[in-house]
Amino acid sequence: MFNLMVANPQSQMACMTLGSKSEVFHREGKTWLCSTGLPSDVMIEIGEMSFNVHKFPLLSRSGLLEKLIEEFPTEDGSGSVLKLQDLPGGAKAFELITKFCYGIKIELTPSNIVSLRCAAEYLRMTEDYGEGNLIAHTEAFLNEVFSNWTDSIKALETCEEFLQYAEELHIVSRCIESLATKACTDPHLFNWSVSECSDTQTASAPALWNGLSGATKPPSTTNDWWFEDVSFLRLPLYKRLILAIESRGMQPETIAASLLYYAKRRLPLMNMQATYDVNHINPGTTISTPSEADQKVLLEDIVGLLPVKKGATSTNFLLRLLRAAMVLHASPSCRENLEKRVGAQLDQAVLVDLLIPNMGYSVDTLYDIECVHRILDHFKTVELGGAISSSPCIVEDQLTNGTDPLTPITMVANLIDEYLAEVAPDVNLKPPKFEALAAVVPDYARRLDDGIYHAVDVYLKAHPWLTDMEREQLCRLMNCQKLSLEASTHAAQNERLPLRVIVQVLFFEQMRLRTSISGWFFVSENLETSQNPDGSIGLPRNDESNKMDNAQDCAVAFDIAERVSDLEKECLSMNQELRKLAKSKRSWKIFSKKLGFGQKSRHCNVKETKSCDMKTTASSLNGKQGHHNNAEVLC
Repeated sequence: MFNLMVANPQSQMACMTLGSKSEVFHREGKTWLCSTGLPSDVMIEIGEMSFNVHKFPLLSRSGLLEKLIEEFPTEDGSGSVLKLQDLPGGAKAFELITKFCYGIKIELTPSNIVSLRCAAEYLRMTEDYGEGNLIAHTEAFLNEVFSNWTDSIKALETCEEFLQYAEELHIVSRCIESLATKACTDPHLFNWSVSECSDTQTASAPALWNGLSGATKPPSTTNDWWFEDVSFLRLPLYKRLILAIESRGMQPETIAASLLYYAKRRLPLMNMQATYDVNHINPGTTISTPSEADQKVLLEDIVGLLPVKKGATSTNFLLRLLRAAMVLHASPSCRENLEKRVGAQLDQAVLVDLLIPNMGYSVDTLYDIECVHRILDHFKTVELGGAISSSPCIVEDQLTNGTDPLTPITMVANLIDEYLAEVAPDVNLKPPKFEALAAVVPDYARRLDDGIYHAVDVYLKAHPWLTDMEREQLCRLMNCQKLSLEASTHAAQNERLPLRVIVQVLFFEQMRLRTSISGWFFVSENLETSQNPDGSIGLPRNDESNKMDNAQDCAVAFDIAERVSDLEKECLSMNQELRKLAKSKRSWKIFSKKLGFGQKSRHCNVKETKSCDMKTTASSLNGKQGHHNNAEVLC
């Protein structure tokens, strides 16, 4: 006699009641005694527990007990002693089985169903030994368990204690198939007890007879509703479940997110180095910390489960795994796999993720520069191999013209410049290693060289003992022509830079100013010549139109004159700086003469824009090629 019921409507935990008689067993220490009035005629020992029971109830239900009792007949009238040390579930499972044989009321739950099913199989409690035997009841209840998510999770967790027997009875495979199917299906479509949904239910919206919420709006669930439940599984079962879910077409991004959640719960290193956490783990749920050897195996298996699709796994997660792999001394193939994955999507990384502490045996630098170098090489192989080998000029032209400002190579160039500036203060960082990492980024990848200039400046400040030759070698990493006005101003006053580099910066900045001034003069001249004698432009118009046009022309002319005046002032200021440098070094008199420092700078009055000497402008334009040649000599 049995009854199937739901013990808790909110959690919908299934429960099956077997038997109807009242309790007749009582425990004294480590011995169970039957109080039916008849003396027991057999004793069964399981571990440290002893059960004083009667033969007939057991013989009628178990083929194994019938065989064992027949093999141990009593000759002197004393009871037989049987030992069942290999019984799945031990004394706790045998207690329920004994009560089932006596017809005493027991309850089957997802927590004990696996042990009872394995123990019933071990004791051979088939239909040959009574109709409605324990194997039939446990199989019927397992089918109910497999239809419910929470019950299936609980049953699968208990399978870990009896894995060999559960595998032989296909309980593990059936649990995994059930869970994988439910994880890949919308939980709203069926009456499943999902933990995410159950937690959102309130007393004001009790469950109806069919398990649906009585609220007007059903509880919302996301793709991660099953992450926490499966994270309690041990690695072998979790791995099988993830593979089953993946084979059913689950999105790679969701698979990677589940692996991240599982890794953060099982690997303490993942939480210690996390700067921000997107998935919060409940504080009340704790798992014992595994040994370093177990963590190493777990990490390598997680890396093997990562989706192959590029971008499915976040770069932050990959770099955190790489850090943990270095601490746990994971296999070289595991670390190489992570480095290649990071390199394939390096443009998605941020600076704090790249700051990997040096875990080598001979620690010479604070951060692992060589690891970042290898990652950058992988990035060039994946992202830039085809473009650079075929036509690098096309890529350079796109970056120069600004047609694609957010290309991966430009993002990585900015990231590496920031990384170099961050690691530059390390006094143990040698110039060759610094230069090697900076040189991996092609010159055309940087729109401006402000980032690499900042990194070089920080390095020179932290290494004041460098020779002049080493300083000049470092400064060759940047292009003085690609510095912004702010960076050029800073470089011109930077005493840490070699004097040769300062001259290059000032020279190119002066050339830029002269070119700008010439351009404004050309625009101003076109505006003046395009006007008619009567002040109008183009076809004659009425007086009001002429007045408006004249006002606009005056405004444009005034703005141009004002800008030209500002540029002249800046040019004069730079000439003064060059004179100061020339006085400090006698050998620079030759350069001052070539650059025309002795000439007086003529200013244009705002009101007398038309009377500016155009010959000076023309001579400056004609001498542009000559100045470029001088720049090449200085370089």
